Amino acid sequence: MVASVIISRTPFRISFFGGGTDYPAWYRAHNGAVLATSINKYCYLTCRRLPPFFDHKYRVVYTMMENRQSVDEIVHPAVRETLRYLKIESGLEIHHDADLPARSGLGSSSAFTVGLLHALYGLQGRMPSKQQLAMESIYIEQERIGETVGSQDQVLAAYGGFNHVQFLADGQITVRPMALATRRLDELNSFLMLFYTGIKRIASAVAQSYAGEIESKERQMRALGDMVNEGISILSTEQDLADFGHLLHRAWQTKRNLSAQVSNAYIEEIYQEAMSAGALGGKVIGAGGGGFMLFFVHPSNRPSVRRRLRKLIHVPFKFESLGSQIIFLDRQEEYPNDEQDRGDEAIASCKEAAVAGAAARDFISTR
Repeated sequence: MVASVIISRTPFRISFFGGGTDYPAWYRAHNGAVLATSINKYCYLTCRRLPPFFDHKYRVVYTMMENRQSVDEIVHPAVRETLRYLKIESGLEIHHDADLPARSGLGSSSAFTVGLLHALYGLQGRMPSKQQLAMESIYIEQERIGETVGSQDQVLAAYGGFNHVQFLADGQITVRPMALATRRLDELNSFLMLFYTGIKRIASAVAQSYAGEIESKERQMRALGDMVNEGISILSTEQDLADFGHLLHRAWQTKRNLSAQVSNAYIEEIYQEAMSAGALGGKVIGAGGGGFMLFFVHPSNRPSVRRRLRKLIHVPFKFESLGSQIIFLDRQEEYPNDEQDRGDEAIASCKEAAVAGAAARDFISTR
């Protein structure tokens, strides 16, 4: 018996400091680092072996639905390139669901790639390590798809947890969990508020506006990198957590100057409203341009900020520590090799009874 249906659950992430230094164009020359955490909002990938009764060989369901005969026909780039990478030729149905919308800055694209890779390995009876999931997802997105994306999203999706992640010039990536007391983590979580701006954007398009000239932004990039250690120092001591919020404000002031596409008038209005209602700092999550905004707010001021931003969806969340997981697996008898022998050729289409009878007589008469 083989795995015939499998479901992976992969977390989204929030990055506090260092975003931008995880782009290969930067860290391959200067090293990079981020301070980030995964959260309890997830991407779900259901993959099942497709029985040989359908007109299509591959079905991919996301915001669109694709019924295809070959991998090369699949439009979704992460699905197409992951199937190519794993050299999967058997029929599959892939169904995507998520707790939060795509193109929103929480690493959803990379969570999709990590979760899909994890599920497909599971269908093959293989158990990849977290490092393998992260590195292979980075390769698929950056090299096979050719997207302008960093390397933190894949790492956080695969590993999960609150981490100090370092990106070295030789290509190595180290993940160091933040060994904080539960009390300190809970306190930090209680200061954070997440809001959805309603603006969807493609992160790679925003990133291209500054990643291509990243060397010319050296002062800002080094400042963003230095804030990683500052943030770690605040969390690792008894220093007032308010300083973490002020540091977020400084980081946002630096990042918004990387490109005109990082912020816009609407985002600036939201930010100012939150600050005037009591937030100490905040940022747009991810590359910028829209998606989700994170604010650092003393618990006593949370009601005020929520009232001021009442037109936006407030998303409660907690930190999570598991990373990508296989949460369901069902085993069934395997079909014989007929499907593989058929290759990309479609089976005979379903017919009404009268037509089917005529087709059967034609089939018998030719034998």
